[in-house]
Amino acid sequence: MRKLLLAVLALGVASISASAAPDPGPVAQAAGDPKAVSSDNGKYFDADGNPTYKIAPNDRVDWYTFSGYRRFNGSCEVCHGFDGSGSSFAPDLTQSLKTLAYTDFQKVVVNGKQDVNTAQSLVMPGFGDNKNVMCYLDDIYVYLRARADGAQGSGRPASHEDKPKTATQNENDCMGP
Repeated sequence: MRKLLLAVLALGVASISASAAPDPGPVAQAAGDPKAVSSDNGKYFDADGNPTYKIAPNDRVDWYTFSGYRRFNGSCEVCHGFDGSGSSFAPDLTQSLKTLAYTDFQKVVVNGKQDVNTAQSLVMPGFGDNKNVMCYLDDIYVYLRARADGAQGSGRPASHEDKPKTATQNENDCMGP
C-alpha cells in the first residue's frame, strides 16, 4: 500500500511540475538525410521532398546551390557572417541547419524570430515581403544545407551546372516585370 501511495504521489508531483514548466516553444527537428533521391529540371529533392543539393566529385555544384550562395551573400551575410558561419549579430547557420527542419527554416525567414531575455536580445526581421529573399528561399536553404553538412566548403563554389530554363522562368514569374 505504501508503494502505491508513493507512486501516486510521485505521479502527481511530476504532473504539477510538467504543467508549471514554461512552454519551450517549437522544437527543431533534424533536417534529415540530404541525399538527393529525385530531381525536377535541375532542382534536387531528398527522400522527404525537401530541396537539397547535389555536388559532383569534382566539386561542381547544382545551379540552385550556386544561386543560394549568391543570394545568401547578397542578403544574409551582413548579419549571419561569411558563408553563414555566424557573427556577433546572428548565429552560425552552418550549425543551426544541422537540426533545423526545412519548414522551420521557412517560418523563421518569412516571419522573423525574436529571442529576448536578460542575457541577450536576438531579433531577426521577417523577409516575407522581400522578393530578393523569397524568390530564392529554396536556393538559400540548399546552399546552407550543403554548408551545414560539410559538402560545400567556404567561399564561392568552384563550378556549377548551367542555369535551367525553369529557373529563369520561375525567377521572372516571382520577381515580376
